[in-house]
Amino acid sequence: MVENLAEVEGTMKPNNWGNIVVSPDTPLAEAIEILDREGKRSLLIATEDNVLLGTVSDGDVRRALIRKVNLAEPVDAVMQCTPKVAGLDWSKTRILSFMEQHQLLQLPVLDENNRICDVMFLYDLLQKPRIDNPVCLMAGGFGTRLRPLTDLCPKPMLKLGDKPILELILERFIHAGFHNFYISTHYRSEQITEHFGDGSRYGVTIRYLHEHKPLGTAGALGLLHGTAIEKPLFVMNGDLLTDVNFLQMLACHEEHGGVATMCVREFEQQVPYGVIQTQGSQITDIVEKPKHKFLVNAGIYLLSPELVSTVSPEEVIDMPDLIKGCLKKDLRVNQYRIDDDWIDIGQLDDFKRAQRQVEIAFQNSFAG
Repeated sequence: MVENLAEVEGTMKPNNWGNIVVSPDTPLAEAIEILDREGKRSLLIATEDNVLLGTVSDGDVRRALIRKVNLAEPVDAVMQCTPKVAGLDWSKTRILSFMEQHQLLQLPVLDENNRICDVMFLYDLLQKPRIDNPVCLMAGGFGTRLRPLTDLCPKPMLKLGDKPILELILERFIHAGFHNFYISTHYRSEQITEHFGDGSRYGVTIRYLHEHKPLGTAGALGLLHGTAIEKPLFVMNGDLLTDVNFLQMLACHEEHGGVATMCVREFEQQVPYGVIQTQGSQITDIVEKPKHKFLVNAGIYLLSPELVSTVSPEEVIDMPDLIKGCLKKDLRVNQYRIDDDWIDIGQLDDFKRAQRQVEIAFQNSFAG
């Protein structure tokens, strides 16, 4: 995955975006003809040296016709003067996320002088990308809270439907375009390595980080020493069932910078009693069964290569401690808030709930 569009300028397949750039004095009738001929949803209004002035969409044209605007009027009379645009330093991931967020079919890319350098079309971006950011799936835990299910099977290999939890996670990343994977192992590691192999049957590369002793939820990162990690690394617990949008999370990380981005979600807890408020010896109020909301760690992270390199080989460290160390140094750590389906399969009730969710998803897919 390229870091930004500037790195690939001139190497991308041309999309003839110049055909949808018109001057501000173009008659509206001619602009309508160009819209129809090019089959795009909007035109770019620009100066002779391609400085963007605005856009005109087919919706703008329809509204102009309803207002009975004369077709001889210049097109800039009906253009949008503050269109959505992207910067030349934006990655394709960030552009795609931005277009999906604002429901855009095309997006002009401008340099620092507001000159049009490219136009990104959603259809082209939705062709399956190849994302080079590495992914590390943590699958070395003992799963003690799920015994006896985990007496002979590592928790990430417990099946939801007809596939192990870890395989469902892997497939979601593959579907999003990721291809470079690491899996940390410890407890009954041979079951994991024998099932996934080198990843060739999935069309990806899988390498293993074997912990000879438990290293905590972040310690396996120390086993990456000597490995060229050049892009932000996804780290995800191998016991999660979630629909989180990995591309949007990557776009968030790229947009805000920092050494890490952590997925967080809202957790609500209700006190089952009436809570008494007092002042001195006097009761001032009774709040019946109040609810409190917290943001909690969702077990999915994006870590900069610099942060990954700080974990030493064989160091025992948990991910919260790694993040707290960043905060103590006043390093920027971002939150990526998720409202998607998310289940931490830590106990038997969670496992049963995840099984039901996968079964429902399968039935809906079959019915469709």
